[in-house]
Formats: sequence, C-alpha cells, structure tokens
Amino acid sequence: MTELDPQRTALVLVDLMERLVALPLAPHPGDEVARTAAELARSFRKAGAPVVVVRVERPGLAEQPPGSGLPAGIAEPGDIEIVKRTVGAFHGTGLDDRLRERGVRTLVLAGIATNLGVESTGRAAADHGYELVFVEDAMSALTAEEHRASVALDMPRLGTVVTAGELRLSA
Repeated sequence: MTELDPQRTALVLVDLMERLVALPLAPHPGDEVARTAAELARSFRKAGAPVVVVRVERPGLAEQPPGSGLPAGIAEPGDIEIVKRTVGAFHGTGLDDRLRERGVRTLVLAGIATNLGVESTGRAAADHGYELVFVEDAMSALTAEEHRASVALDMPRLGTVVTAGELRLSA
C-alpha cells in the first residue's frame, strides 16, 4: 500500500480527452482508464488534494479536432486545468508554479498514452524534483508492448508504480 499526504500530493491526469479515450488502447480500454481516473480524482478532491487535468491543443488551428474535450467526471470546478502544446505537461504551461504555490511535492500520474504524455510529464516532473507515483491501471497506450515497456522499464526509475487499489491518501 502506498499512502500519501493529501496536503503535499496532486493527481495529474494527462490527455484524457474524448478522442484519445476512444482509441483502441492496450492493455486497458480507454473507458476503463477514464473510469479509474475519475474515481481517483473523486478521492483526491474528497481528501482536499489538488487535481490537475491536462489536455493538448494543436498549435495554429482555429478550431481543435472533434473530441478534444474531457469526458464527464474527469474535470470539476476547482481543478487545475493545463493546456499543453508539447508531449509533456510542464513545458510552457506554468504547471510547476501552480503546483509549488500549493506546496505539492508528490505527483500521482495517470492518463493516455502511457509512453508518451504520461511518461514525458513524469520525466519533466522528476527533473523538477517531484516524487512520482504512476497508476498503472489508470493509463494505457496504443499497444500493450509500449505500455509494458514504460511501466516495467522506465517509470520504476523515475518513481513508484502502483495500481489504483494500492493508493491511499492519509487522513
């Protein structure tokens, strides 16, 4: 069991946009990832911990592609919304400043795709000095092999990999 201090921890949900959740993902279907992420978000909000929702916007487009919004239950009023234009959520977004002003030292990461947006955000977070927890069943990739490579090889070098059921916020 991994127990975290809600006063120093934030949940970061990366690219859980409708069009990405709808892709044929593996090993976890997008709707399962979104459901698990929404449950995590509810528990973080209940404990008073910040929830960060990250979505990508393609630069230079007058209108974003259909499905660029977040599914119901992912974002709520009071969450921190970050719009990124790169693979990771830190570059040019002000995310680090918004986390530090809240005293956050640990990030719990989830989203799509495991080996792209989530891992890139995790690498940048590690460079910024954050402790990291990756929620394996709240992320997925375009292939199971890509997901497993990130979860088994890269993410353990950056932080701790858990399932949603192994995560607890202290009272």
